[in-house]
Amino acid sequence: MSSSVRTPRISFEFFPPQTLDASFRLWETVQALAPMDPAFVSVTYGAGGTTRKLTHEAVGTIHRNYGLNVAAHLTCVDASKAETLEIAESYAAAGVTEIVALRGDAPKGASRWVPHPEGFASSVGLVEALAKTGKFKVRVGAYPEPHPDSASTRADVEFLKRKIDAGASSAITQFFFDADTFFRFRDACVKAGISAPIIPGILPITSWEGAKKFAARCGAQVPAKLDEAFTRAVRDGREALYALAQCTQLCDRLLEGGVEDLHFYTINRPDLTREVVRALGIQPRVVLENVA
Repeated sequence: MSSSVRTPRISFEFFPPQTLDASFRLWETVQALAPMDPAFVSVTYGAGGTTRKLTHEAVGTIHRNYGLNVAAHLTCVDASKAETLEIAESYAAAGVTEIVALRGDAPKGASRWVPHPEGFASSVGLVEALAKTGKFKVRVGAYPEPHPDSASTRADVEFLKRKIDAGASSAITQFFFDADTFFRFRDACVKAGISAPIIPGILPITSWEGAKKFAARCGAQVPAKLDEAFTRAVRDGREALYALAQCTQLCDRLLEGGVEDLHFYTINRPDLTREVVRALGIQPRVVLENVA
């Protein structure tokens, strides 16, 4: 990393476990990454709100046991306004003061997202309601490439501005593979009058085939050159080494372009994320044991 580039603030995303093995992997991930001193960590909902209870439990445990600033994901899916705000109040009671407010994906088996008859029609309403409580710092999602349900990047920028105007303090982007994709989006946001921080979401690639499936679901474009490079690396047994180089270079380009915060989608697999963060100049906090 260039000596003129400042060390970034970092944050991590985890997802709640649905099996015993997954539970062990989550806590191993939190233990491995907590010493990197993240500004915050977030915990997702499953598709269609399927892990609501598990998310709540994971958020509470991480907040209590690891002393991390936790931002809980909250969606509009399959719940009334009252039920959604009741969940928010339970977070506040547990000492959680940050929420990532999202529309959410369609429930499993549904072809498209449909609002709950008594729920929020979109994430804008959810942001506005959370902001009115005065209890939360609200973050929202952003899409450098068109959201699957969006007509264009311009429409995504306009919708992001509505969320910021409703009370969100910052946005975290969907992952992308090319720094220029983020820069173009950031420029469009500035032109639209958005001054809130836009934090790029980074996906350390632990499996190239898995990353391509994620990309297909969320609308992220896979550059042909990157596909060729990963295919060669997999063939030559160098996938892990190339993944570290690719992710570190992407982060370096973002930092050189003025980015100050990076949000890592860990997929509950900490090793590559930790290596990238260390390559960016962030060393783990040393925890001294009391030997008296």
